[in-house]
Amino acid sequence: MKELIRKYKHGWVFSYFIVYIIWFFTLENVVTTNYTPIKIWLDDYIPFNELFIIPYYLWFLYISVTVLYFFFTNKEDFYKCISFLFIGMTICLIIYTIWPNGQNLRPDLSQIPRDNIFIRMVGRLYATDTSTNVCPSIHVFNSIGATIAIHKSQALKKYKWIQWSSVILMILICLSTMFLKQHSAFDVLAGTALSGVMYIFVYVLGSNKATHKEADKVYTHSRFSEN
Repeated sequence: MKELIRKYKHGWVFSYFIVYIIWFFTLENVVTTNYTPIKIWLDDYIPFNELFIIPYYLWFLYISVTVLYFFFTNKEDFYKCISFLFIGMTICLIIYTIWPNGQNLRPDLSQIPRDNIFIRMVGRLYATDTSTNVCPSIHVFNSIGATIAIHKSQALKKYKWIQWSSVILMILICLSTMFLKQHSAFDVLAGTALSGVMYIFVYVLGSNKATHKEADKVYTHSRFSEN
């Protein structure tokens, strides 16, 4: 047991979920009517399609499997992935807090001239998830973050089917947020922009810093050996 605790002690970062869940659901209960509605012209050209409920819900599995994979296989990749996701999610919560936002794009499902299991699944989604706290989209941001982590993994680079599957699933998840009218296209653009910023901080600047540290170690060791 002690060996397992020592091996997976980096699991302490999961305690972040306590803060996130409390913060997020507090906003869900507080921000109900007094918010800035998000909408752009593109939203009028995106039709409602209940089939996108499938990739929308696959998001939960996609993010969980990606994070747990790195947790159990590579601590460095895990910390990069978690830093990307958790810092970005915190930024989203800060934005929701200082700029309450939402959307009024959801259709009246009772007026849709068809009934199927996917319509009913969307109905349950609408009933449990409010249409507030939407910009930037965490669904979009996390999907892009998971895809980046997979593509940056040296161990997964040889599995092209995983690489391409992650990209396809990420695209479908991002599209699902708009076709289910859970998010405006603007939310998707904002989530994408935020992921670009986090990529620079975590995978570009962070990697450069690690490289410099490693180079300093090699230089220091060589100087010590010469002496």
